[in-house]
Amino acid sequence: MSLRIAMLSVHTSPLHQPGTGDAGGMNVYMVELSRALAELGAHVDLFTRCRGEGHPPRVELAPGVQVRHLHAGPRRALPKEAMPALVQEFAFALLRAAADSPYDLVHTHYWLSGQAGSLVADQWQIPLVHTMHTMARVKNASLAPGDKPEPESRINGESGLVAAADRLIANTPEEANALHGLYGAAPHRTDVVMPGVDTRTFHPADGRRAARARLGLPQEAYVPLFAGRVQPLKGPDVLVRAMAELLRASPELRRRLLVPVIGGLSGSGTRVPGELRELSARLGLLDVMRFERAVPQRELADWYRAADVLVVPSRSESFGLVALEAQACGTPVLAAAVGGLPAVVRDGETGLLINGHEPNDYARRLLWFAQHPASAAGMGVAAAQHAQRMSWHAAAQRTLEVYERALETMAARVGQRRRHAPAPAASSSWRNERAAVPA
Repeated sequence: MSLRIAMLSVHTSPLHQPGTGDAGGMNVYMVELSRALAELGAHVDLFTRCRGEGHPPRVELAPGVQVRHLHAGPRRALPKEAMPALVQEFAFALLRAAADSPYDLVHTHYWLSGQAGSLVADQWQIPLVHTMHTMARVKNASLAPGDKPEPESRINGESGLVAAADRLIANTPEEANALHGLYGAAPHRTDVVMPGVDTRTFHPADGRRAARARLGLPQEAYVPLFAGRVQPLKGPDVLVRAMAELLRASPELRRRLLVPVIGGLSGSGTRVPGELRELSARLGLLDVMRFERAVPQRELADWYRAADVLVVPSRSESFGLVALEAQACGTPVLAAAVGGLPAVVRDGETGLLINGHEPNDYARRLLWFAQHPASAAGMGVAAAQHAQRMSWHAAAQRTLEVYERALETMAARVGQRRRHAPAPAASSSWRNERAAVPA
């Protein structure tokens, strides 16, 4: 049957520009997964909080996919830290907006949405599927210098979600292991669904020279690229310090070194907005660094194509979608061996992985990429082939299988309830049977 899915994202909208504020890989994930689910026959409504940005109540994102704005709290941007107080209001707004419960299940993203979704799924008596994307206990184990640990309230909220959700979706086996080991998630209720990449946007196209011409970059430059939200968790400071070490080891590279940082301030990075630029100045790197705003996906694809290597020195990363996007464009990746990145980057084949965040280690690998362009190009070819096999269509098919398991579990609970009820009620539809499940 054609499933109707309520997908929830309380703190960030699918319409927001990835690489700005709280918008990142999760936003891309929701948009692309919803589109692919709709292409397979599902109908998806993406519910998010109205921030007074002028969007109408309903925005068609693609055939079968709508973004719906709910009023919860003030109609303006708020820090993520203020969101827990609005979760219940968001849930009530959703219940009012869809009072007749036209949905077959709720799929929530990030713990705040999971809290709201749990209330709604209980009220509507439909399954709750939850994707964490990031976890407090994982982040707290790898904090950047100066970053505050995630609060106990978030840890408690995530623990409650792990117990309450009908199915948990992890992006990688590593994330599934973290759910099991750190939160006690039941393996039989946890599914691994690897995200995909939009190969219509991210592909090698006409190559590096053409991309550099479009972006106005020197053809002879050596370009290590950083793309993503600019915050300590993503490790852009590691890249800057590595550039200083690289130039100490190979001063002659300075004349052709260009290091773009593409993305907006986010998280704790907003507390000291000029910190990365100031670090670059202290290390004498302002002549080689280039700080750019976050850009639309099609322009970002050109930055990937123009780069010699994408650098992902994240301290924590649930998946690392930028690494997959760059590989799809034919660009190798130098990444920290954290979180889901080892599942995305094939060490020694499509890029290189580094244990830890020592700038010298990154500098040595970056010098190798500069000195071995033919080997790096071979990695780029392998990277594109690797990424082309990871499609959103496949991710959507796997997600539909998870949904089916959640619905089967709910149906079994209904059947069990009816067998033990003193006077089972007649029902003409599966949806009515679900309504008989107690809250």
